[in-house]
Amino acid sequence: MYESVRDDLRTALDEIRDAGLFKPERVISTPQSASVGVATGEVLNFCANNYLGLADHPDVVAAAKDALDRWGYGMASVRFICGTQDVHKELEQRLAVFLGQEDTILYSSCFDANGGVFETLLDAEDAVISDALNHASIIDGIRLSKARRHRYANRDLADLEQQLKDTQDARRRLIVTDGVFSMDGYVAPLAEICDLADRYDAMVMVDDSHAVGFVGSGGRGTPELHGVMDRVDIITGTLGKALGGASGGYVAARSEIVALLRQRSRPYLFSNSLAPVIAAASLKVLDLIESAGELRERLDANTRLFRTRMTEAGFEILPGEHAIAPVMIGDAAEAARMAELLLERGVYVIGFSYPVVPMGRARIRVQLSAAHSTADVERAVAAFIDARACA
Repeated sequence: MYESVRDDLRTALDEIRDAGLFKPERVISTPQSASVGVATGEVLNFCANNYLGLADHPDVVAAAKDALDRWGYGMASVRFICGTQDVHKELEQRLAVFLGQEDTILYSSCFDANGGVFETLLDAEDAVISDALNHASIIDGIRLSKARRHRYANRDLADLEQQLKDTQDARRRLIVTDGVFSMDGYVAPLAEICDLADRYDAMVMVDDSHAVGFVGSGGRGTPELHGVMDRVDIITGTLGKALGGASGGYVAARSEIVALLRQRSRPYLFSNSLAPVIAAASLKVLDLIESAGELRERLDANTRLFRTRMTEAGFEILPGEHAIAPVMIGDAAEAARMAELLLERGVYVIGFSYPVVPMGRARIRVQLSAAHSTADVERAVAAFIDARACA
């Protein structure tokens, strides 16, 4: 049987390659940092989610080493059997306080966190209203629920209001949005979304994976940025980006929501506990973030510098202030070629194309970090200019 399946799979893979959409995995030989080692040598890394540069921070590494001695390597169990240690409970409490929520529940990833929310909270009598550009994990999580599914155009408040009007017969409604849209760097208009939720008696959920740690005056994400920390009902996020860059996710929410997730959320009930070494290191990350004003300022300065220099050089960058700076190319093959030319010039970036972004909207998503120096940013801009000339 597999012989015929093999031919189909090979054909599909060939079609992906021919369309310029194949995604190779490049091996790096060093810790994650502003510069990393690859097969061609050391290159500047402008494609990681290491926003604050904490992935290889010595205090975080030391906390992880200490945690191995104190709590061991893994739990070999799920939380409700024998997979809960005091370090898990401490991290949940710290995250809840940091994010201004009543409680937090840990998951093995934010993908699992988003996969466990909708099915638990919503039924056929309910409706979920989702931004059209929400992350794939939100889309898949919604599919697992029996709720009626509605979409509104990206950040389009008029469309959102229409969806709220169309679903007034639902028992409960949940508006869900990314806090920051990862392919564009656009920030959701949370204050206006919360206003609509109040007007139409709906709940609000935000996936703030690309914001927590560095967006907002205290790094508490887009709810803090927009002054709505007390008006968002559910926040999901990851420990794998600004918060240390390892793995793990969470849902921070009203206490009753978290309590029900502990009882019925399938990715939580049937997945091994988060490794204690990650939980302990994440506590150290939260310590650092509480005094990370200088890191956030450096990240902002690097972001402004890159966006300004690239615009002056004639590149099209989607507008905004976020550390995600999409350099628009258009054609998928051209984006892939540009990424290769940049790697040859010592700058590691990735071209993104369909189906990750719309057809004809291929781009190189540059991600700035506080770990980058001003010289690093200037070198990256010079590499873009040189690569464009060769392309």
